[in-house]
Amino acid sequence: MKNQNYISWDQYFMGLAKLSALRSKDPNTQVGACIINQDKRIVAIGYNGLPIGMSDDEFHWEKNQDYSNSKYAYVVHAEANAILNATSNLKNSTLYVTLFPCNECMKLLVQAGIKEIVYMSDKDKGKESHIASTLMMKKAGITSRQMKLETILLETEV
Repeated sequence: MKNQNYISWDQYFMGLAKLSALRSKDPNTQVGACIINQDKRIVAIGYNGLPIGMSDDEFHWEKNQDYSNSKYAYVVHAEANAILNATSNLKNSTLYVTLFPCNECMKLLVQAGIKEIVYMSDKDKGKESHIASTLMMKKAGITSRQMKLETILLETEV
């Protein structure tokens, strides 16, 4: 008899997104992303962080200072990093991401041909950027669904 205590595809791919988020040096918001193709093959992974060659110790991680002295001017989002890290065409792919994409990332996801977004947190719901992101997603025919934390966690988790 086969093992009955295995994780679903959703748990697996969101688990990889969560694991990727742990690479982020952002002290407030760690985001991870995993993109899979229609054959359930991983084609990209990313997390939010500074561009290559920029020191994590020399740049600002604060969020409440003026723009040029805040993380917002420098951090590359997990979704953008995943798209840049892609090993194949992303048309009709699914994105697993720990935080619902902002409007800037949604532009990239639409352009890349992503057709489904599976996310955990939606903490920015109601903000202008979220409203724009949701509108773009709907107009582009991208579907989305939220995974609740209970769905992701396993009874056997250590």
